[in-house]
Amino acid sequence: MDCAQVTLTVRGATPPGEVIAVVGSCETLGSWCPQKAVPLQQSEDDGTIWKKTITVPAGVETKYRYFTGFFLESKNAGGPCQVIVNKWETHQLPRSLSPSESDLEIDDRQFGFHNGIECVDSGWLTFQTEIRLRLHYSVKPPVSITKMKFKKSRFRLKLMLEGIEEEDDEESPSSFHKMTTTLEISMISDGGYKSRHSQPECGYALEPTQWTEYSIHTMDPDNLELIFEFFEEDLSEKVVQGDVHPGHVGTACLLSSSFVESGKDNGIVTLPIMSRNSRQTIGKVRVDYLVIRPIQGFQCDMQQSFSKHWRKRRPLDVGHRGAGSTHAAKHHKIRENTIASFLSAASHGAAYVEFDVHLSKDFVPIVYHDLTCCISTKKKNDKHSMELFEVPVKDLTFDQLQLLKLAHTTAMKVHDHKDLMDEEEYVDEHQPFPSLSQIFQAVPEHVGFNIELKWISQMKDGSWDANLSTYFNMNQFLDVILTCVLQNAGKRRIIFSCFDPDVCAMVRRKQNKYPVLFLTQGVSDIYPQLMDIRCQTTQIAMSFAQSEDILGISAHAEDLLRNMDSITVAQSKGLVVFCWGDDNNDHENRRRLREQGINGLIYDRICDDHIEQPNIFKVEDQVSLKEVIPEETLKSCACSTYSIPCSSVPCSSKARAGSGESDSGLSSS
Repeated sequence: MDCAQVTLTVRGATPPGEVIAVVGSCETLGSWCPQKAVPLQQSEDDGTIWKKTITVPAGVETKYRYFTGFFLESKNAGGPCQVIVNKWETHQLPRSLSPSESDLEIDDRQFGFHNGIECVDSGWLTFQTEIRLRLHYSVKPPVSITKMKFKKSRFRLKLMLEGIEEEDDEESPSSFHKMTTTLEISMISDGGYKSRHSQPECGYALEPTQWTEYSIHTMDPDNLELIFEFFEEDLSEKVVQGDVHPGHVGTACLLSSSFVESGKDNGIVTLPIMSRNSRQTIGKVRVDYLVIRPIQGFQCDMQQSFSKHWRKRRPLDVGHRGAGSTHAAKHHKIRENTIASFLSAASHGAAYVEFDVHLSKDFVPIVYHDLTCCISTKKKNDKHSMELFEVPVKDLTFDQLQLLKLAHTTAMKVHDHKDLMDEEEYVDEHQPFPSLSQIFQAVPEHVGFNIELKWISQMKDGSWDANLSTYFNMNQFLDVILTCVLQNAGKRRIIFSCFDPDVCAMVRRKQNKYPVLFLTQGVSDIYPQLMDIRCQTTQIAMSFAQSEDILGISAHAEDLLRNMDSITVAQSKGLVVFCWGDDNNDHENRRRLREQGINGLIYDRICDDHIEQPNIFKVEDQVSLKEVIPEETLKSCACSTYSIPCSSVPCSSKARAGSGESDSGLSSS
């Protein structure tokens, strides 16, 4: 194949050590793999100009993107290189070139801008680790002072980072030149969020209604000394004027290696606060920590990203657990969270189906709503009496979940063993506990998946979901599920969601392709209040979503119907808003929410609300085809080629397409 020499030029300011690189569709540009990307060379005359001459196939379209980041070379000659992505271009249509000459020069102007549109996203974790230290009043005040002298004082805190010096192992193949450890401080509350890369000399004050979080990006996660400095907030006459550290009263030290030693990636540590002038303890500080590690066993590429991409269209209908919950007073005849339920919802026009995913004991991603299930002491072919026991799903292997007689926990409350008695008649599509990979194979690709990542929650009264105070390692749990999704999704639209804000943050940091919605119940008369202050109101949920730069929130309809302006407020902040809850099962409530501009409605019995109709995404595909292919040609072609019924486009859809009118949802993914 003939090749061409192309000189690329782009402009962008970078901090010391950071470079601009290019990655693309051809082998020369790494085939979208960031680890094989090509760094550009910085101009000596103007540090904002970056250039590189590359060899690409002539006469063939090559697509490419720029990103900023670090190329950390091995200390051993010829060793591998670790690439850290800081910012990258995420336009749905990337840059492209198709050289017809042997030499070509392309000036791409400003990094992040393509066709006059700026579209840049933050990077994800490739080799670095993110450590988060959080101070908040969810349970009780994080700082407790025992020294009478400071009982009435208010404090400001400043976090200092120190590396622990160790002898370098020059022979180690994993020994790399290191990226500078960075620190970011974020503060979220009902009123909004703030993000800072630096701290005042005496740090920040803690507030009862505020969540304060320190995020540390490091290549040395097990080798840091994290020091909290405590200052009196209001300096008084008692403070010695001219002191080197005016108002400085003490320190608390935490070694990052303690996270490894504990075997946990999230938890609480209580540290003594030591007086500055003596070795006396003046109090203690309660630090909530979270360690986010790169996904193991999978490498994300840079071909496309939908993490922050949302296309306007009419509100989307999302089938709750497929065709709806089957454990309510009025339930649908098809069992929830089964292949049959998802297929039924799909045939009735559901844009997405919503379902919960968690892990079996042997780490198989499974689809089931509750954290526990009921297990009988008899096998399926035993016709005698049976006794039910409630068991955590996480304590059963995938094979056990398939073979044993299982029922929903409501069976214990009402002594209803119907689920168990009827199960022999079920065909595979109606069986509970399908694996996530089975769902991917069985449900048509045009139907999107709203995947709720199931995690335990603690209530304000101290109790836990299903009485489970311990669960999987969060990093391992997510790595297994995310890998399954990234390997099987293909062109399917995916949205992740979770009630646990830490899970949402982890999913955003671990992968670069799919969007995340923070599930929140807000203020509710139906459900007990959650312990985590980030979960207690719809307003602070918005602040959290903004702070984490995720797509949006999935709010409780009960809370939204009380204050419909919340939808507009969230959207004005650049957030997408879905809603869930039993109130969505009322047709009038859905009408009101649609009129208010909700982006997605998750509800039961979607099959009762819709006659069989085409999926909205299939309709859009046909409209798009009509723009490039004559209608007569479309009518004469085999419909299955496009998976679109030839006569399925309603007039209203055609009118909207022609007028440019649109509503809301993900574009083709």
